[in-house]
Amino acid sequence: MTHGATLGRFYGVGLGPGDPELITLKAARIIGEADVIAYHAGVNKPSYARTIAADLIADGVLEEELRYPVTTGRTDHPGGYVGALADFYEESAARIAAHLDAGRTVALLAEGDPLFYGSYMYMHDRLSGRYPTEVVPGLPAFAAATAATASPLVRQTDVLTVLPGTLPESELARRLADTDGAIIMKLGRTFPAVRRALAASGRLGHALYVERASHPQQRWMPVADVDETSVPYLSLIVVNGDSLNGRRTRTPVGQLQVSITTPAAKAAELLVVGLGPGPDGWLTPEAAVALADVEHVVGYGPYVARVPQREGLQRHASGNTVEVDRARFALDLAARGERVAVVSGGDAGVFGMAAAVFEAAEDDRYTHVPIRVLPGVSAVQAVAARAGAPIGADFAVVSLSDRLKPWSVIETRLRAIAEADLVLAIYNPASRSRPDQIAVARKVLLEHRCADTVVVVGRDVGRAEESLHVTTLGELDTDTIDMKCLLLVGAAATRVTPAGRVWTPRWVQ
Repeated sequence: MTHGATLGRFYGVGLGPGDPELITLKAARIIGEADVIAYHAGVNKPSYARTIAADLIADGVLEEELRYPVTTGRTDHPGGYVGALADFYEESAARIAAHLDAGRTVALLAEGDPLFYGSYMYMHDRLSGRYPTEVVPGLPAFAAATAATASPLVRQTDVLTVLPGTLPESELARRLADTDGAIIMKLGRTFPAVRRALAASGRLGHALYVERASHPQQRWMPVADVDETSVPYLSLIVVNGDSLNGRRTRTPVGQLQVSITTPAAKAAELLVVGLGPGPDGWLTPEAAVALADVEHVVGYGPYVARVPQREGLQRHASGNTVEVDRARFALDLAARGERVAVVSGGDAGVFGMAAAVFEAAEDDRYTHVPIRVLPGVSAVQAVAARAGAPIGADFAVVSLSDRLKPWSVIETRLRAIAEADLVLAIYNPASRSRPDQIAVARKVLLEHRCADTVVVVGRDVGRAEESLHVTTLGELDTDTIDMKCLLLVGAAATRVTPAGRVWTPRWVQ
């Protein structure tokens, strides 16, 4: 039917995991009333979505089969796999739009839930802003899978994480180690790497493989027993929450507590490890060997995330303002005889965890715990190397954070450094809670330094978003500075080469 100039309504209809009896009453009604039924189909395959809803589709209704041109990365399209799919989605959206412009109601069928790893989303992105749109939720496949295994997924304070099996193996292992319950989607060819990630995270023992959940051909078994050569796309993995299995591989943020009831016969050595500013190549061989041998890694969440997950490794991440608490936690573990590494970005001894560990270790309970600090490449070294040789002569390092010292002390030190004509490295130059301190610091420095003093601003050095900007103290735009930056303020002798390289002579004139 048509409605003149009235636009048609677009529905994204969730069908559930496969059993037609799991289709909601609302979804069934909309399918039965729609003018057009649309559905995706794989290459040389019937549409699974249409198969689920077949008995609800009225005779003679208009149908739009949206058949993918490719379902793997191999294609002759000039834009490659991504380009082929982008063109397909545009063409599919145009076909649906033609019906909506004619006033027809279109129901696009989606397995599971339309907004959960579904193809419907790509049509939603292109059409929902132009046409009246409604999404009808459907039962996701993982809900049917957990019902099939008849074992609770998460309970009480367990955390559930849904992961695509297409993640890099190391990243998948890390995320599995850092959660309680997990669902792993998108298997098929990814299954061997997924199983290795489960083993590395210590989760393989209670991971269940579920194939074709809610189908007559449904089956499930331990992941360890699966023949990896026969895993279909319509499969997933259920990892039950740790509270169900009587163990926990991680310590949640804010719960860094260990109770020592019986001291170990001999405390283990506590390692404090600098990870470098970011790239794997900047992790020292010594640190890599140490991290491969410990049983526990303790630290600020983003730094713990950089340590590769492996079987037997327990990870304990926390926020960035509880340094002494996590130092005590690590010392308690070491006192029990556990092999522990406390990790820091850059060098652990430069505004890192090393000082916090020694502060906590002043407690008499830890006098028997040996502590060893392993050096790392510091952020100031990384930025200086990118710039050239700005710290080739005497230099000082200051953090502008006033969380542990008053701002008056920071100002006094800035003036002393400026008067001494030292190159200055500035850590923690600005944050959301103290955005103006870098501007005040610049004003203090300009009281003793010329406006043409060279300044290097390094942002995310060593990472994909890295940038390096050379300016002067007078031209420095402090509004662009945040916690991702490290600044190097040159001495009077610091100079810039015609090629833009910054260096400071070793001599003083």
